[in-house]
This record gives sequence, C-alpha cells and structure tokens, in this order.
Amino acid sequence: MTTSTDAPVRHAGQRIVPARPPHRPVGGSGRTTTNLTLGAGRTTRVLALAVLAVAALIWLLPIAWALLTAFKSEADASDPVHWIRPEHGFTLQAFSMVWERGDLPLWMLNSFLVSVAVTVITVLVSAMAGYAFSRTLFAGRKWLFTLTIAAVLVPPQILIVPWFEQMLTLHLLDTYAAVILPQTVAPVMVFILKKHFDSLPVELEEAARIDGAGHWRIFWSVLLPLSRPMLAAVAIFVFIGAWNNFLWPFVSTSDPSLMTLPVGITTVKDAYGIQYAQSMASAVLAALPLVAAFVFFQRHIVKSVATTGLGGQ
Repeated sequence: MTTSTDAPVRHAGQRIVPARPPHRPVGGSGRTTTNLTLGAGRTTRVLALAVLAVAALIWLLPIAWALLTAFKSEADASDPVHWIRPEHGFTLQAFSMVWERGDLPLWMLNSFLVSVAVTVITVLVSAMAGYAFSRTLFAGRKWLFTLTIAAVLVPPQILIVPWFEQMLTLHLLDTYAAVILPQTVAPVMVFILKKHFDSLPVELEEAARIDGAGHWRIFWSVLLPLSRPMLAAVAIFVFIGAWNNFLWPFVSTSDPSLMTLPVGITTVKDAYGIQYAQSMASAVLAALPLVAAFVFFQRHIVKSVATTGLGGQ
C-alpha cells in the first residue's frame, strides 16, 4: 500500500513527524537557484570579509599617502617622522606652485581633447567592426577575425617605431592627428563588442529586415541602443587609457603647446628637481577628471557587467 509523500509518518513509540515535501526548483525554468555568498557559515563569512577589508586597505594605502603628501609643504613631505600629521599643518602650496610653474590648464585641455577624440573614434570603429564580424558574412571573415585576435597579443611599445615612421611619411608629426590616430587601434575592444553583439537576439534583426532596414539602420537604430551599457564601459576604459598614455604623446610631439598632461608633468619635475609634494599634487590633479568620468559612467559599467558577465544573460 502506497502513501502520499505529504502524509505524516508514524513510527512505533514516536510522535507524528510530518514528512518533508519534495524539493521543487524555483521558477518555471526547472533550474535551481544558488545565492552568491562569501561562505556557508558565519565564521567563513567573517574571515572572508576580514580578508577583503585588509585587501581594500592595502589598495587604498598608496592613494591615501598621495593625498596626504599633496597637502603638505615640501619640508613636511620629506619628513619621515610626521608623515601622517605634518608639523606645519596641511596646505595648498603644492597645488598653487604646480599651477603657476607649469602650463597645467593647457595640458589638461590637450589631454581632454585627445582622450575624447580617441574615445569617440575607437568606440565607433570598434562597434562597426564588431557588428561586421558578428552579423555579416564576407570573404576572409574568419581569417581577418583571427588576425584581429592575434593583434591583441602585440605590445603597443613594439609599434612605436612603425607609427613614428608612418606619421613622418604623412607629415603629421607635431599635430593632434599624430597623437590621436595611432591610439584608435584597439583590437581588444573589437573582440569585446563582437562577443556582445553575438549575445543579442537575432530576432530583433530579422524583424528590422522585414520592415526594410539595411545593415546601417539595424546597426544604428536597433543594436546600438541596446548596447549603451557596454559602449559606456568600453568608452571609459579607452578614455582612461588615452588620458594616462605617456609614451606615444611624448614621442610624437615636441611642441610644448601640444603636450598632454602626463608629458607636461614630467617636464616640470625635470626642470625643478624632485619635489614630492608637487609631484603628488600633479598626480591628484591629473586623476580628478578620471574619477569624475568613472563616477559619471559607473552605473553603465555595472549594468554592462551584470547583463553580459556575472548575470549570465
């Protein structure tokens, strides 16, 4: 005689114990869900949080040291005894001296113009190339994509001499074009956007084709609006790379009016010797636009990671 799984089970000399209901998966997909935790037990979670807190403090220590040094005088910056609380108090002297001695506004303007131009061109070209590799068929597509992936392994330092020879042949040295154009080559961004376009539903493209849309209309009006978080994430990483780039702007320009911020800061340091407070003040001023850009795009970056990476969507 069979009994129901929900019926209570009676044993001899024992009280009635209800049977456990069978495990049912959560949701209608038939898959069980798991929570992302730092551990199964409380002790494990506490230890994991402690390790993460120590790692965060280690990561923040250089930033805190740079901020403390930037708000000190030069005498206090080299004092190892009062490195937390300076003997003469905190001051803005290093910031004012950096602003007066160097052409900081012009360097920041040049860095902003170069970084914005590199970001716009790189994102647009990489998105079009990613769409072509993902959604179109043409002769040599497989080999060209393989070549693009192989280009990711090439260090940019190896390309300095070919880039310089090319800019010299085109008579573009000491121009904004010489600083901008070589930095727009980003094979890794092409690969990232290609994989992103692969994850988008093909049905959207088919519906657009039924309405008479071509490749450009599908790319511009259908896929790009769906890719805003990923495009924002790519844009912020390209912007940070272009803003911090020192080697190529240093090689391609000799005109002081075209210097970017990393190149200009080194000229101030070389001309007046090593000044710890002024060097840290210059680094803080150079990092402020990057912090503002990251704060502005933070929501899009998190959304791109959640919808294309850890989210499994």
